[in-house]
Amino acid sequence: MIMRYEVLKFETIRNLRIDGGYTQQQIAEYLHIKQNTYSQYEIGVLNYPIEALLKLADFYGVSVDYLLGRTDVKTPYPPK
Repeated sequence: MIMRYEVLKFETIRNLRIDGGYTQQQIAEYLHIKQNTYSQYEIGVLNYPIEALLKLADFYGVSVDYLLGRTDVKTPYPPK
């Protein structure tokens, strides 16, 4: 039997949702998309649109770089 392990492309975003106690449906409603679409973003089937990343960064109070796993620093950048 072959075990298949999925590597989540955007694991940080999924973890923030779960740690915050949110469902995919709740986040999808916040983004004004269908739950199935959000699920596909989360597992990496579809890429997050820039607008969605910006909204998620604001929602979770983190930087976009943190969402994308480019840094371990959660603090968002100061607004321009």
